[in-house]
Amino acid sequence: MCNRKTVSMIICSLIGVFGMAQSTTQEAPPKVGLVLSGGGAKGLAHIGALKVIEEAGIKVDYIGGTSMGAIVGALYASGYSAKELDSIFRKTNFSDLIQDNVPRSAKNFYEKEDSERYALTLPFTDFKVSFPQAISGGQNIYNMLVQLLFHVKDVQDFAKLPIPFLCVATNVETGEQVLLDHGYLPEAIVASGTFPSLFEPSEIDGDILIDGGVVNNYPIDQVRAMGADIVIGVDVQHDLSTRESLSSATEILLQINNYRTVNDMKKKSAQTDVYIRPDIDQFSVIDFDRGKAIVESGEKATRTKLGELEKIAATQHYVPKAKKRIPVMDSLTINRMLIEGNDRYTRGYIKGKLRFNLAEKIAFEDLKQGINNLSATGNFKAIRYDLVSNGLGTDLILKIKENPNKMFVKVSAHYDDLYKSAALFNLTKKNFLMKDDVASFDFILGDHIRYNMQYYLDKGYYWSFGINSKFTDFNSEVDFSLIRGNFNVPDDPNIRRINMDVTDLTNQIYLQTVLQEEFAFTIGAEHKFLRYSTRTLGQGTDAGATLTDDDGRTTFERSNYFNAFSKITLDTYDDKYFPTKGLLFDSDFHVYLFSSDYNQNFREFSIAKAKLGTTIPILHNLSFNLEAEGGVKLGTSDVTSFDFVLGGFGNDFVNNFVPFFGYDFLSIPGNSFVKAYGRIDYRVAPKHHFMFTTNFANVADDLFRTGDWFAEPTFSGYGVGYGFESFIGPIQIYYSWSPEIKNDSIFFSVGFWF
Repeated sequence: MCNRKTVSMIICSLIGVFGMAQSTTQEAPPKVGLVLSGGGAKGLAHIGALKVIEEAGIKVDYIGGTSMGAIVGALYASGYSAKELDSIFRKTNFSDLIQDNVPRSAKNFYEKEDSERYALTLPFTDFKVSFPQAISGGQNIYNMLVQLLFHVKDVQDFAKLPIPFLCVATNVETGEQVLLDHGYLPEAIVASGTFPSLFEPSEIDGDILIDGGVVNNYPIDQVRAMGADIVIGVDVQHDLSTRESLSSATEILLQINNYRTVNDMKKKSAQTDVYIRPDIDQFSVIDFDRGKAIVESGEKATRTKLGELEKIAATQHYVPKAKKRIPVMDSLTINRMLIEGNDRYTRGYIKGKLRFNLAEKIAFEDLKQGINNLSATGNFKAIRYDLVSNGLGTDLILKIKENPNKMFVKVSAHYDDLYKSAALFNLTKKNFLMKDDVASFDFILGDHIRYNMQYYLDKGYYWSFGINSKFTDFNSEVDFSLIRGNFNVPDDPNIRRINMDVTDLTNQIYLQTVLQEEFAFTIGAEHKFLRYSTRTLGQGTDAGATLTDDDGRTTFERSNYFNAFSKITLDTYDDKYFPTKGLLFDSDFHVYLFSSDYNQNFREFSIAKAKLGTTIPILHNLSFNLEAEGGVKLGTSDVTSFDFVLGGFGNDFVNNFVPFFGYDFLSIPGNSFVKAYGRIDYRVAPKHHFMFTTNFANVADDLFRTGDWFAEPTFSGYGVGYGFESFIGPIQIYYSWSPEIKNDSIFFSVGFWF
């Protein structure tokens, strides 16, 4: 009996312990999971929802997201508060992020010229023109996320983040869902948000991934599997749109994808304990400029669920703690760099583009600048990189995907009052003779046939090598005094104006070293064939000899010149045509050593010229551009073909022709000049500019020897204009006048100058 009593007591004790354990389990706080759907710009509503969820006092234990939901969710899971996220996204220029607008400062001088000449660039493979896979490589978004998530850079298992996290992507080859719960966090969430046609596909562990919304835009099952007892879901997905709403390719692609996801949400919304659906139908997936209103819509919708959220918070027995503010990383030390995926471009080329030294502390902006330098080359479809601690500092693991397209067709169109109409066709070949080089040929048709051929071997930090050949031809009506007195021109008092034809063939070979993409020193040798002629004079004579060529032209210059030159250039302008900030210094020195001497008057001489400018932002949409420039001929040579001639409006003049408002092209000659220029640019709307311009100059022979360069300006001019940044380049129209002359002028330009 004693034994029976003992057994009974043990059984009772076990039952009691089991009952207590069961009671304890029932009283354990429920685990709360948060599901954030994709939806492009609509996903900013997640931030508003998080604000109210925090206000309710809820402890989020798990987060799962797709696309924009993955980006917001990962940042929140890494430790950012909803208020911090709101602040971050309010300061973000989404237009620049999505379009991958590479700042001008990231391009070397060859790349600057290249990007400011062509309106359209298309891959050209096997003699077939193709189209790019996507509008953007997503590089700017990736750079931003790497910096924001630097504090969790070493967390490879997303379950070990401050809040366990996962996201979803789609294998583009198989159409299968890929669960991303480990790896490098910025890479994973960018893959989850790689919207087809808008962004280049991502590659992780050999899989080619696109937006997870294609297969699972609301990963509720995955969050349940993480251990969530209660699921709060924020759904910002598109409903099926009407025909009136399908106004863009992006909207149509989204509509196709939504055929399935809209049906899925009928079941998934029912499985969600607290289902939040912000009123965002009036917004599109690309309405990032309406971010404030979208965030408020998320906050408003979630506030209607505040009672339910507070009840859940009460069961959690959780006392919210103030989140420690996460400082955005502003500097780091990279001790080692590992490069993966480079085949056509050398390590020296890549390292030279990055432009920072290992084992030295650098600003995070310097790293982003280096990545932008690589991106600006157009040689890489994707540049992904991991930052991983190594004990002493940080390893940079650079994973690049080279652009397989090595040949491109580029086109552009232009009209101005000097060169008239022109259509440009370009063929560009990268890796033309060796790694790191590019060859380019422009053929220009229109009122005047021209060409421009370039070869550039980019060696980054070291001396780069280039070859240029450029043929220019145009004509302009000029005052006869511009050439009167020339050896081959009769001095006829009855002639006041002539139509002068200018033909210029320039061949250069040069070395260039570039510092920080904005400062370059260039030395080289140049051959130039120069011909000035006119049909206006008909036949002229000199000592009885006819000077009229077989084609009826009177020629007063037809010589080959050989010279050495050097240039120093600093250019931090943020835009060539409508700068809002930056500095410019451009100096050029040519020593003319030999000539075929058509006019039999050649002696060695030099031409020196320089320009210094700055643009100052006065207000958000108002800037002031101020420039001063001058030039001088050194030596006693009687050659006047390289004298400075001011007048007209434009950007790409040959030789020493200098724009000057108030006067027509090629109006004011002299072998030396000084000029001051100022422009107020008021941006009345995005890409629309109203401009007021003024310039003053002294132009004469031997201006610096006589000291007249410092005298009151002899010439002045003013211009009022309008400019528009179009897809083919700037469209500009100016009304110009000068108080010294009675004639006013209208200058008109369409497209990039070339």
